[in-house]
Amino acid sequence: MQTTVQAYLAYRLTSAPIYLGAVGTASTLPAMLLALPAGVWVERVNKRHAVMALQAVMMAQSLALAVLTLSGRVTIAWIIALAFVNGAANAVEITARQAMLGELAGPAALPNAIALQATSFNVARVLGPALAAPLLITFGEGWVFLLNGLSYAAVIGCLAVARPVVELPRATGSLEIRAAFGALREGLAYTRNQPLVSAVVVMAAVVGLVAFPNVGQLPAFARDVLARPTDTQADVATRTSALITAQGFGALGAALMLTVFGQRVQRKGVAMLLGQSAFTSGLLLLGLSRSEGVSMAALVMFGWGTVTTLANSNTLVQLVAPPSLRSRVISTYLWALQGSAPVGSLLVSSVAQHVGASKAALLSGLVCAAVYLLLHWRVAVVRRFNVQAALNVLEGVQPGTRKSTI
Repeated sequence: MQTTVQAYLAYRLTSAPIYLGAVGTASTLPAMLLALPAGVWVERVNKRHAVMALQAVMMAQSLALAVLTLSGRVTIAWIIALAFVNGAANAVEITARQAMLGELAGPAALPNAIALQATSFNVARVLGPALAAPLLITFGEGWVFLLNGLSYAAVIGCLAVARPVVELPRATGSLEIRAAFGALREGLAYTRNQPLVSAVVVMAAVVGLVAFPNVGQLPAFARDVLARPTDTQADVATRTSALITAQGFGALGAALMLTVFGQRVQRKGVAMLLGQSAFTSGLLLLGLSRSEGVSMAALVMFGWGTVTTLANSNTLVQLVAPPSLRSRVISTYLWALQGSAPVGSLLVSSVAQHVGASKAALLSGLVCAAVYLLLHWRVAVVRRFNVQAALNVLEGVQPGTRKSTI
């Protein structure tokens, strides 16, 4: 709900697509700065406690935004500043949370755990925008931010009673600058020298750079591209919510499919390629569409494709990376995905400002298609990745030994 309403509020206050990009940049810039060192830090702390503390920071951010909005003192500067605070907490929290997931589930159950996590997240992506529209129209933006702030109490409470199935040994040694940089270089060297992981990291960077930033332009699609002569402010808010909900339905469908059928899919690289094809086609269709129905269909494709791509990418990275380097490799992957987004948000919003949101989406789709075709052609090992083979390596099973599939 907050994601939907924050973008709507920013566009209502400014009527400029460039400020949608600025909010997106503020949300994602901390990932560029903090995601890589977060991997080094997370390896040395209790991951569950770290996630709880960072969730509390995000709770405070949302409550502050609620107070400013309800009191009538909110400005675009406040929205950008608080988006930066939330992004900073999230940049570290997401690395700790992904690493914690492996401890809560164990290696064999990890693919399903990632699918279940994606399902719960995407249920929220569907329900959030759908609930945001009536709350926004009836009560205003501030009450949505307040509800979001209060919801963190439930998250923190659940984390307080969660216990890991396995707990990876924490890294030891000094966290002085020289040692931290040494650990960071070690993780980057592994990623660079592992063709499969390095290809997935580059693929993730393309998503953050030219795909995801188009979601931030949906208020511009709702008000400008799909405009009707009789539109009111409530109509635009409802249409914005509908577009984001369509993306959420596609994402939820993908997450449910991963949960139900993910155990049978051993070729995660092929599944990732299907997801990339879907969200690239969705971007192209969104750029060409002038119909609300077609745009919603395009966003369903985009949502399905992005979740299918990222869930399989996440599984692949976590299964391939050795336990001693896993947090650092995850942080590198997340840095590529989220750290590229600030540049992407400014790039896509600048293009949208000058040539329109539709052409920005169309150009993004063409770039994604070109890069993915090149990478899959040059790095065939991605398509050949097999879950059972990776589990056998993790568990020390010799090739040819019969094991049950996950």
